Amino acid sequence: MLTERQRMILNAIVDDYIRSAEPVGSRSISKRGDVGYSAATIRNEMADLEELGFLEQPHTSAGRVPSIKGYRYYVDHLVKLGDVNEHELKLLRSYIAEKMRGMEQVTQHAAMILSNLTNYTSIFLGPETFNTTLKHFQLVPLNEDTAVAIIVTSTGHVENTTVSIPSDMSMSDMERIVNILNAKLAGVPLVQLRSKLFSEVGEELSRYAAHCERMIDVLTGVLKEGEGNRVFLSGTTNILTQPEFKDVDKVKTLLDLLEETPTIMKLFADLPAGIQVRIGTENEHEAINNCSLITATFSIDGQSLGTIGILGPTRMEYGKVISLLDVLSKDLAVLMARWYK
Repeated sequence: MLTERQRMILNAIVDDYIRSAEPVGSRSISKRGDVGYSAATIRNEMADLEELGFLEQPHTSAGRVPSIKGYRYYVDHLVKLGDVNEHELKLLRSYIAEKMRGMEQVTQHAAMILSNLTNYTSIFLGPETFNTTLKHFQLVPLNEDTAVAIIVTSTGHVENTTVSIPSDMSMSDMERIVNILNAKLAGVPLVQLRSKLFSEVGEELSRYAAHCERMIDVLTGVLKEGEGNRVFLSGTTNILTQPEFKDVDKVKTLLDLLEETPTIMKLFADLPAGIQVRIGTENEHEAINNCSLITATFSIDGQSLGTIGILGPTRMEYGKVISLLDVLSKDLAVLMARWYK
């Protein structure tokens, strides 16, 4: 348990570091009107907070910065919500009043507004991402060399692409593979199809058809085409404006991850309803171990409607982001509930 004084000093350090991106010293904290302690007293408390694991001291600075543990305590106990001004609220909600043609435009617009308001990266996974299942897979030959691969989902959505057929693949082989795929994968959520393909389905196909590897490539190719329609990103290069991401290799790894739709979907999998904050190494993927991911998953009557998240540095404006996501998720839930009735 931290004392009230330690809580106040930790809160001041996190707030100052979020604003400045520079290690915070005892003198700067003592000059704040809301602290009221001498620099010597603050320095002693900072040493204790560092020993407890809430602060870290960069080698080149006498100041301190929050640790992952410090950020977690701040988010759980100290962060102040409601930092969204009226102009931002009006801008955030403006998309609802516009006459848009469908869910795709709403989600893209909402993601764009969020990235602009926060200067972080926004990620939106629509309501179909986790609940939609494969209904049917089909291959329709066009000629001896090509066919159309078609995926039909449980929502009636259709994805199709033209694929090349190996010259030594017979029609009977093609039919056999398609039948196996439908028998094994019908009813499987789209987000799980890749893992199923390369586990028990792959083993099953290898026993029955010589061209199973090629057919799996075809199916995963069609899946990849469809994934982009279910995941929307905005502000992917905003991370470049953050001072802690001057390392080119670190940024490249992060930007590469944002191009991997299956990885993004995995980051958002199994999130409970409401707002969740994952800080630094609390994130499972190494590429975002220096980032925080705040997500809001919303539902109506127990039915998941979608998830929207903000990815930024651990030095994130947590109060503002949480408040924005809270407002947006509630508004989107109301809007989607009207459409799904």
